[in-house]
Formats: sequence, C-alpha cells, structure tokens
Amino acid sequence: MNIVVLNGSPKGELSVTLQYVRFAARKFPEHTFTIFPVAQTIRKLEKDEKAFDDVINAVRAADAVLWSFPLYFLLVCSQYKRFIELIFERNAQAAFAGKYTASLSTSIHFFDHTAHNYIHAVCDDLAMRYLGAYSPAMFDLMKSKERSRWLSFVERFLDGAARRVPCARVYPPLAFPDFIYTPGPAAHPVDTAGKKILLLKDGRQPSGNTEALADALAARFQGAAEVVNLMDIDIKGGCLGCCKCGLDNVCDYQGKDGFIDFYNEKVKKADVVVFAGAIHDRYLSSRWKMFFDRSFFNTHTPTLIGKQIAFLISGPLGQISNLRQILTAFGEFQEANLAGIVTDESADPTEIDALVTELADALVHPAASGYAPPMTFLGVGGRRIFRDEVYGMLRFVFQSDHRYYKQHGLYDFPQKNYKARRMNAFMMLLTRIPSVRKKFLKILPQQMVKPIKTVAETR
Repeated sequence: MNIVVLNGSPKGELSVTLQYVRFAARKFPEHTFTIFPVAQTIRKLEKDEKAFDDVINAVRAADAVLWSFPLYFLLVCSQYKRFIELIFERNAQAAFAGKYTASLSTSIHFFDHTAHNYIHAVCDDLAMRYLGAYSPAMFDLMKSKERSRWLSFVERFLDGAARRVPCARVYPPLAFPDFIYTPGPAAHPVDTAGKKILLLKDGRQPSGNTEALADALAARFQGAAEVVNLMDIDIKGGCLGCCKCGLDNVCDYQGKDGFIDFYNEKVKKADVVVFAGAIHDRYLSSRWKMFFDRSFFNTHTPTLIGKQIAFLISGPLGQISNLRQILTAFGEFQEANLAGIVTDESADPTEIDALVTELADALVHPAASGYAPPMTFLGVGGRRIFRDEVYGMLRFVFQSDHRYYKQHGLYDFPQKNYKARRMNAFMMLLTRIPSVRKKFLKILPQQMVKPIKTVAETR
C-alpha cells in the first residue's frame, strides 16, 4: 500500500515524530511511505497552488494517510493548522474522503489528547476513516518494548486499511449559525478603576461576529480598552520548535519581528486580557494558533498570573467540547482567572448583550485583588508533568524553566516530606494489628475532617 504521511513539524526531516515514521517504513518495506513536509513548507503551499495540488493529488492516490506531528501548545503547530485550513479553503476535501487514516504525535504528554481529538474531528469532517491515535513520549523509540508497541499499532493500522474495516464517525458535523450580531447600546459601562484592558481580536477571514463581539465588550468599559487586531501585529512566522528560548527565554525571532516586544509590553503589562476570534474548522484560526505558539518564548512558565482573562468566540463552541477544554486549561496553567467565555451561538442579540455586559463586570471587579481560582486536574496535572520533565531529562534544554521552578518552589516532590514519610511508615505498621486496624477504620472519617473543621470553625 501507499501511505501518504503529512509531516506536521516545522523542522521537517529533523522532526522527532518523523523518526517513528522512518522506523515503521523500514520495518514494513512492502509498503511505501511518501512523506510531505507540509508544516515546514506552508509558505510555499500558500503561494504555490501547484505545490499544494501535488500534495492533494498524492492524498487522492493514496491507500491511507498518516497525520504525523509534534505537540505545540495543546494542539498541532500553527503551520500544520494552516495546512488544514487550506484544505477547506481550496475545496480539496474530496481527495481525503473515504481514506483510511490515523494520527501520530510525540510529546511529554501535556494535552496530547486534545491534539488528537482535534485531528480526529478534522478527519471526520473530511469524511475519512479514522483508525486511531498513537501518542508516545518523545524518546520512547529508544526502548525495545515501546518500539514493539509502535509496530503493533502500525500493523493494525495497515491491516485495517487493507481490509477496509468499518469506522464509526465520532464527531458530528458542525452547524454554523447564519446570524449577524448587532450590539445594543452599553447602558452602564463598568468603571475600570485604572486597570489596563487589552482586547485582542482576530482579523483573519471569515471572522463571523468577532468584530461585533469585540466592539460590544470594549464599549462596556468606562475607560479606554485597547483593542488590537492580530493581523496588525508584526509576526514573521510560527514557532520553529528550535528550543533556543529554553536557555534564557530568547527566541530565534528576537529582533526579527515585533511579537516579543508586543507580548512583553502589552500582554504582560495588562490587568485584563480578552481573546476574540472565530472558529475555523475545530479550533480558532491559524493566526491565533501562531500567537499562542510564539508566546512559548516564555517556555513552560506562566505569564498571566493573577490576570483576568476571557474569550469571545464567534461560532459553534458548544459543539466543540475539546476546544472549550483547551481554553479552560489555558487559563489554569497561566494561573489566571478565566472570567468567562461568551459566544454568538444563541443568535439572540439581547441575550448576547446581557452576557457581554456581565462579562465586563466579571473582568474588572476581581482584577483589584488579582483573583485566580484554584487549579483543577487540568492545571495541576499539567504543572506536574512540566515539573517532572524539567527536573529530569529536559533540564539542560529548558534551563530558564529550571530556574523559575526552583525560585517558585515548584519542585514540591512529595517524597521530600520527611514528616509524612515517617508518619506513613509508622501508621502502616500499626494498621497491620487487627484491633488497631478496626479502630482506625472506625475513626477515619472523623479524623480526616478534624483539622479542616477546626480551621472552618475558629479562623
């Protein structure tokens, strides 16, 4: 069979993920793996329609398609995202319809599931037959057991495509409302109390009601809200994945465009940051993805601590739970307060006006104290993944993270809690005694609540 591999790494042949593909191709020589570096060559594919058509024609002639990509900021990189947009913009969906497909990523497992959910949904939208995702850690290929596991997945993928097994669609088609939002007047604008409000809006077309949502919110602040169109920011390109920033937060683009200065001077210094954009396929636009990817010059350290943030979304967010989780997780690992997400889905201008008005109030009032809620699994789990990886194998690469984690006490490994270790050892021995074990289980509920109850009743 002929397998077309859509390589989603900006680094092309230097992609870690691509080495998995090369290994599989060597182990299954009876099959042909044709690789297209679509992320690395995205500028050419945008400008040269023949080059784009060459990729599409190869897909059309293929027996199966493998989406191969590294994780970039909870998803695929902006360059890969742009390639997916081009498929729909140039009406090339028919080439993908009916093709058997799977997705492969490499990462440290930080939200790899949201990236694969996204690709799976895109495949469903392209009427492809999705046979599964494979998401190893970056260096798993160096382990014999993991090499065997990867080859087992490839074997099942090839067998499923050869036998043309049935595949159920998981993600229903999206229904985009045909609705033009015209904001009503802002009756009682919220006093910003001197807080800096930054509203970032996406100008990539189609933008739906993004402009109207942004204007409506800006008008509800009594005091200037700075509104910036992403298309007006000097961004030369997407993240290159070079990890140069890991040593001291100096990006390879430093001095070559205006993004870093903009982020440092505008985003970091704002008290309130609002992100406004329209849904493109199953995410926001590739321009927004480029913005988030390029912010990685801060590496794995939060830059919006204590800030109030919100999203204004034009499009069917309610039908894309994966995207909502991404937006929620973004607020958590940034240690910011996600004050709300307002969409135009209701197609009711009165309701949208009310939601926007309430959002303005929800953004300004907590800003005085720098309120941010406690993290859920999304934030806690993600932070611990970073903590462990930076303390371990990635410390020499992300030295700036290591310094930050040390300074802020994030190396909070539980095994360093010697008091807890002594107590656990003692109690585990005691509870081996039947009479003690019986008494322990009887008083356990009261003892668990006792210290918290004392604080609740006396502080």
